[in-house]
Amino acid sequence: MFSKQLLPVLFFFSLGVLKAQTTITLSGTVSDGESGETLIGATIYAPASGNGTATNEYGFYSLALPAGNDSVAIEFSYVGFQSNTLKILAKTDVVQNVQLVTGIQLQEVVVQASTYREQIRSTEMSVEEVSTREVKVIPALLGETDILKTIQLKPGIPSGSEGTTGLYVRGGGGDQNLIVLDEAVVYNANHLFGFFSTFNTDAIKDLKLYKGGFPAQYGGRLSSVIDVRMKEGNNRSYHGTGGIGLITSRLTLEGPIEKEKSSFIVSGRRTYADLITRKINKANADNVDYNPIPDYYFYDLNTKVNFTLSEKDRLYLSGYFGRDVFGFDGDFFEFNFNWGNVTGTARWNHVFSPKLFHNLTLTYSDYEYNIETKVTGFSFKIGSSVKDANLKSDFYYALNNDHTLRFGSYVTRHQFGVGRLKASSDDGTVSFSGGNDFNAASMGAYIADEISAGVHWKLNAGLRLSGFVNAGKFYGGAEPRLAAVYNVNPNLSFKGSYARMYQYLHLVSTSGIALPTDIWYPSGRQIKPQNSDQVALGLEYLLGNNYLITNEYYYKRMGRQVDFVDGARLFANDNLEDEFAIGRGYGYGMELGIEKQEGKLKGWLGYTLALVRRTEFKPVDESRVFSGEGNPYFPRYDRRHDLSLVLMYDLSRRLTISGTAVYGSGDRTWLPVGRFTFQDVHGADFQPIVPVFGARNDFRLPYFFRADAGLVYRFFPKWGESDLTLSVFNATNRRNAFFLYLEPQYAEGVDPLEDPLAIPEGVAAKQVSLFPILGSLTWTFKF
Repeated sequence: MFSKQLLPVLFFFSLGVLKAQTTITLSGTVSDGESGETLIGATIYAPASGNGTATNEYGFYSLALPAGNDSVAIEFSYVGFQSNTLKILAKTDVVQNVQLVTGIQLQEVVVQASTYREQIRSTEMSVEEVSTREVKVIPALLGETDILKTIQLKPGIPSGSEGTTGLYVRGGGGDQNLIVLDEAVVYNANHLFGFFSTFNTDAIKDLKLYKGGFPAQYGGRLSSVIDVRMKEGNNRSYHGTGGIGLITSRLTLEGPIEKEKSSFIVSGRRTYADLITRKINKANADNVDYNPIPDYYFYDLNTKVNFTLSEKDRLYLSGYFGRDVFGFDGDFFEFNFNWGNVTGTARWNHVFSPKLFHNLTLTYSDYEYNIETKVTGFSFKIGSSVKDANLKSDFYYALNNDHTLRFGSYVTRHQFGVGRLKASSDDGTVSFSGGNDFNAASMGAYIADEISAGVHWKLNAGLRLSGFVNAGKFYGGAEPRLAAVYNVNPNLSFKGSYARMYQYLHLVSTSGIALPTDIWYPSGRQIKPQNSDQVALGLEYLLGNNYLITNEYYYKRMGRQVDFVDGARLFANDNLEDEFAIGRGYGYGMELGIEKQEGKLKGWLGYTLALVRRTEFKPVDESRVFSGEGNPYFPRYDRRHDLSLVLMYDLSRRLTISGTAVYGSGDRTWLPVGRFTFQDVHGADFQPIVPVFGARNDFRLPYFFRADAGLVYRFFPKWGESDLTLSVFNATNRRNAFFLYLEPQYAEGVDPLEDPLAIPEGVAAKQVSLFPILGSLTWTFKF
């Protein structure tokens, strides 16, 4: 059996030996000539042979060239940089590390066209990327640039509630997105209850989001993978960047530890509203009628160092530390609530040969929240946590220009503290606790082959094997992956993909927004892992040299989906699995995108048409009630239409204006269709009102629309660069619905407080909105 599995690898290897007799290998890294940062996705192209490749996520490339006594021209290019053409003598294998410098405007259009054509030739589809350069000029809420909110403006990635960073990709829930920072999992990527993400734009190098066609190295979630990579730090000179806005200030320092051999970067961000509110509270300490303002702040700290140990070895160490702190201290009541993430990554790159590259990674992730309440004579604590330690090994083997292999394996140890509760009186007469702790493990291996099959066809075939162990129960499965591209010509290609995914962790949440009190719960004896199968078809077309048009159609089937029974008790519950309801789901839709990334006018237009449904849900505990059991229903994030427009225009070297417009069909919500009350005896007061609900999520909120505007004015002092950014959020002042509530309507002159027996004439739905028109001014600097 084992020898049969090795036959394909041995076959490809024998092909590589035959190819090696007539080819040489050009390999190396491509980096920024000013900072030394490796460039992800830089294009390497040999015009004479028509062969090309791109750097991987570590900046490494490998390209086979025909052997001969003549020199071969090789073009190296990357968007925003001047392309560089080198002559290579193709007699023996060559290691060529290339540095690119910032490009001029006219050349950027040519480089962008080359990058677009490389993208069209690639098997990669259902992928969205955004640069920090774009993020910094797009208008933002309160001037706080946010890379996760910017990616929501791309087609196929509708956001959650207004202003939040929740992502609902191709019919998936908010818990079905894998977010990794330098390969470490981030379990809650939100600050301020989801209004800002944990990613400080100054510290981020690259963000890539996969909506489908997932490469075999990714797994663990059903709907998307968001791969975020931090900057490495300038290894040539010392620099700093920072900014002062309405709610936060930030500062980033970077530079060489040993010039061109090692570097560091430290980036911090903190809100400072609490410094103001504390002063106000202190000034009113003697005012008995004054209500103190609660204390709130959040902070982020990103750190990274890297070392070039030799020509073939590099070591990277990075970490993220972020926390939100909310507190209120009254005379008889004290409330403290804090939550946050810690991640750490140690990564070693080694080049075994011009064809074989290896990355060994050790990561650590820790997410927790804690709530502590003290009332006179009594204290109450509740919390939850998830901790991961992961070791993985990834190989990149450029066998030849027809076969590029990627393979590897991983193992992760999980620790879960679910809904821990502890309550007691100060004198010790009352004490009780609850909650569960779980220790689990996940493991897996993968292999994928990028295959060039003739002039027009290219395939990427892969297989991922994954497993999960918890409470003596093992789950596992095979996750086949397949992507194909047919290149009609250099400007047009048709693509297709299939991916099967398993998800072994489930998010326990009944809220439509990402709250820090959401709990991650592992698969166990009663709760099996979720799974999905997604098929996508599409085309990519380059119009001229500037406009890339993408059009994709997808269908996703989802099994073992998680919801919750009516009246679910999610906290301090030792039998949490009994609160689950399990069913199926499906989603399908169409995505259309048009983008232009270079020139004076840049931006994109995205449109999504989608439908999502859930069906056949039944409670795990058959004695519990799930309204509409077995019947299909729409989840809250079923949004039929989603349209976004982003424009950026450089009026001059100093001045850039930008604008965004977003339209979306209203999200779903669940409202009662009636109500009844209890009255013990005639003339007595009515007892609490009990609502009567119909089908789940049978109402749709009003449509969503928001337009934002921004202006960036740049200064060029002798000490560096700076700019002032003016952002206008919700420029049309439209009040979009955050949620609805029902309010009884009484006849004119009737006061229900004075007449508790008054009967309302009807019930009206009232809308709660968050953000009116908001302006902000931010100063950023670089030295």
